[in-house]
Amino acid sequence: MAATAKSPRVKALVAGNWKMNGLKASRKEVTALAKRLAKGKRASCDVLICPPATLVGLLKEAAKGSKIAIGGQDCHAKPSGAHTGDISAEMLKDAGASHVIVGHSERRADHGETDAVVRAKAEAALRAGLVAIVCVGETEAQRDAGETLTVIGTQLAGSLPDAATAKTVVVAYEPVWAIGTGRTPTADDVAKVHAAIRAALKKRFRGEGEAMRILYGGSVKPSNAAELMAVPNVNGALVGGASLKAEDFYGIIGAYQA
Repeated sequence: MAATAKSPRVKALVAGNWKMNGLKASRKEVTALAKRLAKGKRASCDVLICPPATLVGLLKEAAKGSKIAIGGQDCHAKPSGAHTGDISAEMLKDAGASHVIVGHSERRADHGETDAVVRAKAEAALRAGLVAIVCVGETEAQRDAGETLTVIGTQLAGSLPDAATAKTVVVAYEPVWAIGTGRTPTADDVAKVHAAIRAALKKRFRGEGEAMRILYGGSVKPSNAAELMAVPNVNGALVGGASLKAEDFYGIIGAYQA
């Protein structure tokens, strides 16, 4: 475990985003992961799986008695109403979720979500008693133009609720160009962005900003997890495809096993 990279005030979180994947049969992966976590070396991180909303209740039951928390992938800003097809933060909470991802780049791109929309959803999560995982990240064009830190700073300013605390909000940095592509930034690149995020959080939220978790996401897999998780100000990972299989996800969690 790379203890030197973590502030003693910040416990790491390894979260899996299943995206639009998973059926009832996927319950076996959660059961298998729970067994591995119970039998393996003790991990010094929290573990979270965010499946499609149809599986939140089922996987909550499958994870019962284990160290695995269950979250949602998105929520509506309103608690209820005439919003066909949407799911409120309160509904996720009622189904057993403890967290919800908001502002993922795929939501921003596919559904045109602005920073203001993401902020409203994060505020809804806090209202319902969920932890909001707020995603930020630059596109390849923005990276090539040298705009990474400007883009991230703007997204943070516009997407995070004023009431955010270390217990209620997690920030996830996911360079859009690295998500699902197999490409990853260098450790130095990640360190630079995470340092900038930490500085912005501390400036706005002071002590709370110092203790907020900052996750890295973007082609995280067992083979690179240890290196990425050892980067300063990286307090865990937001994992995509590699979280779908218990063995792969356990391999990433292994970066935090003593």
